[in-house]
Amino acid sequence: MSKPELEFVDYKEFETESIPGVEGLSQRIIAQIPGSEVATRILQFEPGTDTSPNGVQLHDFWEELYIIEGSIIDLELNEEFTSGMVACRPPGMKHGPWKAPNGCKIFEVRYYAKGQ
Repeated sequence: MSKPELEFVDYKEFETESIPGVEGLSQRIIAQIPGSEVATRILQFEPGTDTSPNGVQLHDFWEELYIIEGSIIDLELNEEFTSGMVACRPPGMKHGPWKAPNGCKIFEVRYYAKGQ
């Protein structure tokens, strides 16, 4: 099964869903392969969000991100990433946890690649 076909639409038309375990963290899923974590989404950190309860993240899919606005601080690296920056994380790459003192909005695409 694949993601649905979708023509241009305002991302705000997609429902905001809270992400369990972290106060102030939410997502708007634009497209997702049913039953998987493979998705295209807008990830929103409200000011003061701290993802420490979720710990360091590690997963088996690719993840590509673009910071639309604001910034996040990687607590393991002690480094701040700001608006306009991008990331490409292969399966198994450790990242986070994060803090967003002033809030942050990120466009994210998750996928599996042949021959990873």
